[in-house]
Amino acid sequence: FLRLYIRNKNMSELVYRSMTLPDIEQVYEIECSCFSQPWSVESLIGEVIRNDAASYVVAEDNGKIVGYAGMWQMFDEAHMTNIAVAAEYRCRGIATNLILCLMRTAKANGGKRMTLEVREFNHKAQRVYFALGFRYAGTRRKYYSDTGENALILWNDSIDNTLRAHADGSCSESL
Repeated sequence: FLRLYIRNKNMSELVYRSMTLPDIEQVYEIECSCFSQPWSVESLIGEVIRNDAASYVVAEDNGKIVGYAGMWQMFDEAHMTNIAVAAEYRCRGIATNLILCLMRTAKANGGKRMTLEVREFNHKAQRVYFALGFRYAGTRRKYYSDTGENALILWNDSIDNTLRAHADGSCSESL
């Protein structure tokens, strides 16, 4: 597996790499700590071994998984399915780098655009997405069954432009 070493804001070196089955336990712990309705272990395993449209990446700090992100890709469109960073590792650029890794992977597989849904009131995540060239495209009413909250539909219409704008060493290769 390709490994990318990227120094984050506090100068520790993180590894960004493709998610593998042995990572599932730690990914599931992050999933449970971040979401009120986490994906099951079985769902995560299925994404890694059975879903040919799926690509997942993890951020690793000295052997500890500290974040992950996934997408499904169909032709030239990628749909980011999930992203999470452990609470003690937030605000270090990890989510941005995970998304850039997914974008590189999508581009390497012919991807041109990316979409996602984000909770209407998750303003921190929205700031990350808007900084990466996503724009508002619509609303899914009462999308989140745990709270009835709406989801904003965001699109990035040019993965290539975003990667060029962020070509400062952040996840410079596909995984």
